[in-house]
Amino acid sequence: MGIGGGFDKEELNAPMSEINTTPLVDVMLVLLVIFLVTAPMLNHAVKLNLPAETTTEIRDQKAITISIDASGAYYWNDQLVTVDELEQRLNNAAKENQKQPLHLRADTDVPYGKVSHFLATAQRLGLSNLGFLTSPQH
Repeated sequence: MGIGGGFDKEELNAPMSEINTTPLVDVMLVLLVIFLVTAPMLNHAVKLNLPAETTTEIRDQKAITISIDASGAYYWNDQLVTVDELEQRLNNAAKENQKQPLHLRADTDVPYGKVSHFLATAQRLGLSNLGFLTSPQH
């Protein structure tokens, strides 16, 4: 090394052996800030301590069973009814007992509008004790 403090030819031609980590640190800090900002928004669940219960088969003999087959036909306790008859019977049931339990059995291929019509009619008449019946999985 001379008086001017210059570099030797060996130092100029040698490959750089150190990695510049500044861009890596910058990227990691940006990702950390993004994560800290978005993490609270990802948690939408309401934290509840729910009781641990097992379900049992419903055996309510007083419940009215409304069935809707794949073609969209309504059944009142396994008896075919028209839409007008269904609404009239629901109206009569609501007048007798607002807490009248209703069980809905709907085919998986039922048009959604048929189920929606039944639910809207029951709600309009004040019948809110509704249950959905399903087949147990094997």
